[in-house]
Amino acid sequence: METASARPKALVTGGAGFIGSHLCESLLNEGWEVYALDDLSTGSLDNVAHLRERWDFHLVVDSVLSPTVVNELVYKCDVVYHLAAAVGVRLIVEQPVQTLLTNVRGTEVILEHAHRFEKRLLIASTSEVYGDHRERTPLPEDARRVYGPTTTRRWAYADSKAMDELLALAYHQERGLDCVIARLFNTVGPRQSGQYGMVIPRFVERALAGEPLEIHGDGTQTRCFCHVADTVRALSSLMDSAATSGEIYNVGSQQSITILDLAKRVLEMTRSSSELSYVPYGEVYGLGIEDMHHRVPATEKIAGAVGWQATLDLDVVLADVIKHQRMVAPADGNGLPQRELEEARSGASTPSTARTASE
Repeated sequence: METASARPKALVTGGAGFIGSHLCESLLNEGWEVYALDDLSTGSLDNVAHLRERWDFHLVVDSVLSPTVVNELVYKCDVVYHLAAAVGVRLIVEQPVQTLLTNVRGTEVILEHAHRFEKRLLIASTSEVYGDHRERTPLPEDARRVYGPTTTRRWAYADSKAMDELLALAYHQERGLDCVIARLFNTVGPRQSGQYGMVIPRFVERALAGEPLEIHGDGTQTRCFCHVADTVRALSSLMDSAATSGEIYNVGSQQSITILDLAKRVLEMTRSSSELSYVPYGEVYGLGIEDMHHRVPATEKIAGAVGWQATLDLDVVLADVIKHQRMVAPADGNGLPQRELEEARSGASTPSTARTASE
């Protein structure tokens, strides 16, 4: 067996989440030893179940808000991918304090320790930082942000991620931190949960169950959906290129579709007879939520820097999500049986007690 010292080590915060689990899998396949830090608030053991018997994968069930844990993990790893965040419209509406605290303070903790130990860092941001653009033109990284009032809860997430970016850039400019920022545009694929309002898994789950597909608003809003495999490839490429330090890059597909047409495409591909149901945003989430009309990434910058572009189209995305959903049983509250969650938190709560195959 290859020794641990022979491999480079990567820390992935949010490593049991949707994107994080795919990134861990990819890094392992590329020869990295991987430490995944996740408090399982929105992540799931199911996402990394196929990795937990590997000697080179270490799951640490704890929070990025714990400086002691982060200190030990950042110290022992060579690079850090910071993906941990509070995400999803429903979570933002129901738990705005958690959204702000996790996203801003969690990123502060990661930045502090990456700077202390001089480790290269990738920060995962979001297209939400662009705000509410009404035109369907692609958004370059230096586009102006168009925000609403602070009384509208939707902006809590966008503002918290914008603050993450500002903090990262400040650490780079003032303290020389080696970091790069990736703005993700609607990453989709197997393992993504519809629990927090993610539209494609929610549509697919309902279509397969024969239930009405709820379209929030009138369905004319457009989105571009990027396959998680393409996103992971972009993250790795940005991390591997030293020339990207101190820069921001859009990561997403430029294939745009209205939410109404997306619903029809899901019905067609699942051969479902489910009906379409139109629900005003106020009835879904209550007051304080606005939807973004259009969001298309300009990707010339990342293409020029690392040669990346999205290669998997929407039909591939949908086919993979449908296939995955047909294979899995419906999950409860947070995707875990309560006993398994309690065991994970008690048995893998610190880096020194994280479960690995060697145990």
